[in-house]
Amino acid sequence: MTKKILRLFAVAAIAVGLSAPANAQFRNEIRHSVAPCQGSGPAVWMQVTNIEGSGGTMRFQLYPGTSADWLESGRWINRIELPARSGTMMVCMPVPRPGNYAIAIRHDKNGNGRTDITRDGGGMSNNPSINIFNLGKPSIDKTRFTIGREVLPMSIRMRYM
Repeated sequence: MTKKILRLFAVAAIAVGLSAPANAQFRNEIRHSVAPCQGSGPAVWMQVTNIEGSGGTMRFQLYPGTSADWLESGRWINRIELPARSGTMMVCMPVPRPGNYAIAIRHDKNGNGRTDITRDGGGMSNNPSINIFNLGKPSIDKTRFTIGREVLPMSIRMRYM
């Protein structure tokens, strides 16, 4: 009788897992830890350069490497927020599994939670050029990277108006 009950619980647990909404993988606000980058991964070890000033908040977001998700509201997988530090910051972004991803960073200089185009800074994986024509939203093809099970080093340069 006990084995039957355990089997029923196992089947129920699997059914609940399979019925979880597809977007359950999104919007994970996580604390920064270097541990995933000291292990075997997958994780991205970011060197973020050209940070203007130590005021405000740095927001690091990992997106799936698809055009449907890239920079869409609420479609990020992991988010880390840290106080800004002028110059260079090292940040470890854990990745859920090998695959294609993109990273966006915003420096909210005054910490108001809104994007102030003339004040705040931004950076993205692969350091794509940003100009008046793409208004800070380069295509996923310019920002996407592939990661396996390793810790991937990446340098991202912040840009400000």
